[in-house]
Amino acid sequence: MVRLSAQLINMSAQKHNPVRDWELDLRGYRIPIIENLGATLDQFDTIDFTDNDIRKLDKFPLLKRLKHILLSNNRIVRISEDLQENLPHLETLILSNNSLKELSDIDPLSTITTLKQLSLLGNPVVTKKNYRYYVISKIPSLRVLDFSRIKQREREAAAKMFKKKKSQQPQQQTAAPVSKENGAKAKTFTPGEKLAPVRQVPTGPSKDDVAAIRKAIASAQTLEEIERLNQMLKSGQIPGHEDLQKRAGDDRDSKRSQRAHEEEEEEEDDDDRMEDDG
Repeated sequence: MVRLSAQLINMSAQKHNPVRDWELDLRGYRIPIIENLGATLDQFDTIDFTDNDIRKLDKFPLLKRLKHILLSNNRIVRISEDLQENLPHLETLILSNNSLKELSDIDPLSTITTLKQLSLLGNPVVTKKNYRYYVISKIPSLRVLDFSRIKQREREAAAKMFKKKKSQQPQQQTAAPVSKENGAKAKTFTPGEKLAPVRQVPTGPSKDDVAAIRKAIASAQTLEEIERLNQMLKSGQIPGHEDLQKRAGDDRDSKRSQRAHEEEEEEEDDDDRMEDDG
C-alpha cells in the first residue's frame, strides 16, 4: 500500500483526457485512504482513483473545480455526508465494483444536487429490490445511472412508488389513546392544550376547628391550661372536641364488647348442642 502524499500527487501523471478535462491519474497505487488532496491546488477537473484499496469516500478538501471522480475497483463501504459541501460541482461519480450493500448506503449522495452520472455496477446493493427506482427517487438530478439513461417513465414510477411507501408509514397519533379495559381515554398531555383545573383537596383544620381552638385559647387562664392546649394540638386533638372523640372511642369499645359477647353466646350454644347430641 502507498500513502496518498503530496509527493505522490506531484509525481503522478497529469494530462488532458479524451474529453479535454485536466485529469490526475492515481490508478493502481493501492491507496487505502483519501488524504492530502489539498496538494492538488484545485487544478483538476477529474481524479482517477481506479484500482486502489479505498474503503471510505471521505476527507475531501474544498475542491470547486473537481467535476468527475473515478473509483472503480476499490473497497468502498461508506460515503461521507459532506461531499456536497466540499465538492460543490461534482457531476460524475463512478463507483463500479465496490462494497456498498444497503440502499441506505446511497443516501448521502442525495445531497449532491449537481450529480448527473452515477455507476454502482458490481456493488451488492444493485441486487436489492427496487434498487434503480430507489436511487432515482433519492437523487433527482441524475440523468444516467449505471451507464443507462434514466427515462421519464422511470422517474414517474419511482416517484409514485416511494411516495406511496412514505404515505403508508404509521402517522403520529394525536388523539388521546383509549383504555382497553373500559374504553375511557387515557390521560395524556397534548402540546398547546390547556391543562385541566386541579381539584383542590382541603388540608389543615376546618373553620369549626379553628373557631374551637381560638375559643379554647381565649378561655385559658393559667400556664398549665395553655400547656395542656399545646399538648392536645400536637397530638392532633381539637380543644372542645374531646367529648366527641371520647364518644367515638366509647362507641368503638362498645361494638367490640358486643361482638365478643355474641361470640361467647355462640360458643355456649355450640357446647349445649354437643351435650344434647351426647
